[in-house]
Amino acid sequence: MIKIGFQTHKFLVPQRVKNYINQFGIGDWEIEIAEMRKFEAIVVIPVLSEFENLPKLIESINSAEKEKSQHFLICFVVNNSNLSSQNDIEDNQKSLKFLRNLIINSNSAFNLAVIDASSEGKMLPEKEAGVGFARKIGMDLSLLLLDYQSKRQKFIACLDADCTISRNYFTRIYNSVNRNKIKAGYVQFEHPTDIFPFELAIVNYEIFLRYYKLGLELANSPFAYFTIGSTMISDFDAYISVDGMNKRKAAEDFYFMEKLGKKYKIHSISDVKVFPSPRGSHRVPFGTGQRVNRFLRNETNEFLLYSVNSFEILKKWNSIFLTGKIETAEYYLSEAEKIHPKLKEFLIEQKFVQAWEKITANSGDENQINKQKIFWFDAFRTLKLIHFLRDNAFPDENTISSLNKLFAFLKIYQDEKLEYVNIPTKENLFPYLQKLRELE
Repeated sequence: MIKIGFQTHKFLVPQRVKNYINQFGIGDWEIEIAEMRKFEAIVVIPVLSEFENLPKLIESINSAEKEKSQHFLICFVVNNSNLSSQNDIEDNQKSLKFLRNLIINSNSAFNLAVIDASSEGKMLPEKEAGVGFARKIGMDLSLLLLDYQSKRQKFIACLDADCTISRNYFTRIYNSVNRNKIKAGYVQFEHPTDIFPFELAIVNYEIFLRYYKLGLELANSPFAYFTIGSTMISDFDAYISVDGMNKRKAAEDFYFMEKLGKKYKIHSISDVKVFPSPRGSHRVPFGTGQRVNRFLRNETNEFLLYSVNSFEILKKWNSIFLTGKIETAEYYLSEAEKIHPKLKEFLIEQKFVQAWEKITANSGDENQINKQKIFWFDAFRTLKLIHFLRDNAFPDENTISSLNKLFAFLKIYQDEKLEYVNIPTKENLFPYLQKLRELE
């Protein structure tokens, strides 16, 4: 077994990669790999208490098409802090043993590696321990093993240990990234909807994710893409240009994709799928696992979606603000008030006037100003607007009613007889989910 880290690495890397590592590379963790070689693509997989799921993922990987396998390294980041439960730490130690054995003894066509961020002296720092930090360790160290001499794209993909993948995962991603020179993108996803007791919870949650993304599409938002950690892809240049992965304990995927989305077109790679687990989880404070937990606890009405009216307001605002034309702050506020008084109120609350004065004063030309528009009215501020409108103008609406309204724009499936069903069944909702999946 060979160990490769920032301190021991001997491969030549481009100066811009060295600069990134010197500024943002973290810690003394090392990649453990069977042999010293380079790759064009590296898949990074955080692992926390996943010993039970790892064999399923490995089986899924080994069942995938082998055509491009030699170009890929699959790197597992087994991680915890010293505040993790003893059960999690012990589970991680079993995962380390399992993965190391595979690396040494496996005859798989796929190259495997592991990073030990779990054992004594290697654990994540308490204040920052979480999925963001684990992804960052894996993605940063991946930069050391990319084949910079290759003329093909060099990229990093993210996956999760409780997922499985479609058979064409590696071939489709590799071909699509290279054919289209993709700098940033994501693959498709589908949660299993037949695992008790999560069936209705996960159908409802996946509808929420897809409904929001579709609403952004109809509003012509530049941030109309999924931000799901197990689907993300970035080439190395894009990765270092946005200062790499963040260390967030949750929503690391949202903020990473937002950084990429401000600078690059986010590509949707079709016809390849990741199948994330529908289970509840204690690992993060929000996201899929916590939404499923909340649904099963029956604490609130989960069958609600953002009002279509909010996306209509967003569309009108985008059509004014995100055009190439440069106007005064007073003009934008006046137009916002015409769209809806609460939109103007939101912009004032967000200190739009001060921000716009700073943007116009510090930008050299119109092109730079237009770039700064997207940097200011970014994915997070877009979401904040939708939440502001929900809280002050257009409350969340019944799931099926909202879906029917949104689908009416698209002239596709609607079921008006279910319009006022407050507690839908899986059978009621699944046709809507199927249609949403077909739209991607």
